[in-house]
Amino acid sequence: MAKFKAIVIEKAEKGQTIGLTEFDEANLMDGDVTVRIGWSTINYKDGLAVTGKAPVVRCFPMIPGIDFAGQVEVSTHPDWKSGDKVILNGWGLGETHLGAYAEKARVKGQWLVRLPPGLSEREAMAIGTAGYTAMLAVMALERHGLKPGDGPVLVTGAAGGVGSVAIALLARLGFQVTASTGRREEADYLKGLGASEIVDRSELSAPPKPLARERWAGGIDSVGSTTLANLLSMTKYGGAVAACGLAGGMDLPASVAPFILRGVSLLGIDSVQCSPKLRVEAWRRLESDLDRGKLEEMTRQIGLSEVIGAAGMILEGRVRGRIVVMIR
Repeated sequence: MAKFKAIVIEKAEKGQTIGLTEFDEANLMDGDVTVRIGWSTINYKDGLAVTGKAPVVRCFPMIPGIDFAGQVEVSTHPDWKSGDKVILNGWGLGETHLGAYAEKARVKGQWLVRLPPGLSEREAMAIGTAGYTAMLAVMALERHGLKPGDGPVLVTGAAGGVGSVAIALLARLGFQVTASTGRREEADYLKGLGASEIVDRSELSAPPKPLARERWAGGIDSVGSTTLANLLSMTKYGGAVAACGLAGGMDLPASVAPFILRGVSLLGIDSVQCSPKLRVEAWRRLESDLDRGKLEEMTRQIGLSEVIGAAGMILEGRVRGRIVVMIR
């Protein structure tokens, strides 16, 4: 069996070790499709896994990386043949199943989504799990019935990956978008993506009131904790908030008041176990609804050897938008 480049995490006496090395194809996990990976990306969860700051990795040794785009090399799955271009997001990749920071992966065919014809592999990973999650959040708000005429929508963690794509999507769909960030120097960047107003994250970091002044018709939150609690308390009657992240913490110091006195809905967004049908729809929408020029503006490219350093930066909040990783 051939060897290929891969970033591998090993269990250590205290924590973990990580390095770029040669990996033997014979040691890939079971699956009915082998993919030659062309591109990957760095999401917040990847940062946690690579740095060991949270127990994302569940078994060792592990190749991290929760999503990839590439071409099928070998398949015994009826839906896929050699040469097919595919995307994979989630399903335990990089956590319990050897992941994307490698030149090859062997996975289950039912985990794969066909690359939309209007997207390149690089563009798909510039979007990545962060952008795909943002699309799932937008779709959840639409299913709730939220419309541009209902009022402004708040996006928290706005300069990050989820936030950047969410702003671009919402703005193109006609929503008035307010961006919350702790990086005021990114105001021009966020307005370029489509935000009409910038608020400092300090406005959402005070101890939340059960109910505060109604400000937003809805929101997309990737922060959690006090930020999410404040957003809920400030959401207008009948509004909804899509929650998809925990950069600020897993707790939720909120009250039931927004739910029972204003009819606010909290919509949970899961990108890992999301149904294949919903995944296909999300990627179809990303192909049609995401401005490709704005995607390029929010994206920078690195190589596989630079992933370990970039992982720490994303946890420190020093990454603007998206990082795409060229594997080959």
